[in-house]
Amino acid sequence: MLTAQEHIRYGRQIMLSQIGEQGQLALQSAKVLIVGMGGLGCPVSLYLASAGVGNLVLCDGDEIEASNLQRQVLYTPDDIGENKAETAAQKLAQQNPLIEVEAVDEMFDSELAESYLPEVDLVIDCTDSLSARYLLNQACYDFGVPLVIGAATGFDGQTMMIDPRKSSACYQCLFPASSSSEAADNNQNCQTLGILGPVLAIVAGMQSLTAIKYLANLSVNINQLQLFDGLSQQWQQFTLAPQTSCPVCQKQ
Repeated sequence: MLTAQEHIRYGRQIMLSQIGEQGQLALQSAKVLIVGMGGLGCPVSLYLASAGVGNLVLCDGDEIEASNLQRQVLYTPDDIGENKAETAAQKLAQQNPLIEVEAVDEMFDSELAESYLPEVDLVIDCTDSLSARYLLNQACYDFGVPLVIGAATGFDGQTMMIDPRKSSACYQCLFPASSSSEAADNNQNCQTLGILGPVLAIVAGMQSLTAIKYLANLSVNINQLQLFDGLSQQWQQFTLAPQTSCPVCQKQ
């Protein structure tokens, strides 16, 4: 049962018939792992904290740099040199003291996957490299945890949700892994191609919306890739199907 304080704080979303008190309680009981606390992770974590998702785990081993401040909205010049996950956790705890926020000052790897994925309800990919995304994709299939992917460079963004429990298409179905493609993609990120903050905000907003809907037991789209073109300000949607040759989601 929600307290009077919680009714006041979350009242504008509780009054939505699709959310209501039961949806809010579902959000409060949820635990979400956010991997990457940069241009996507900052707004995603802020939206989920504000919505009352009860337990957030923030994972990032990077330190805040001056070049981050153009788009990573949780940080200020005073934070330069500090760890991103720890700094974000402190600020989110101030923003909403009714939730729990844990910081993991490490880059995501298979050991962290074994430690955290068995206990979370959802993982949100806010990383900026294909190798990290492949690792998350594999780990979420190994542990049967839904994954919301997001990426953005330049004026372009993409997002999709993967649900291993529903045998959905996975990231490798869409972008098969190879050493050459991985190396090429890891050289094509915000550092080399640039990025506009509002493009990240739009993709992060879609990731956050998908996460909140899922955690509140509303219907969400799987087997669908959503692409955003910031120059035309238009979205495109593409239906996906699991690939029979995929070594991740089709392995026996």
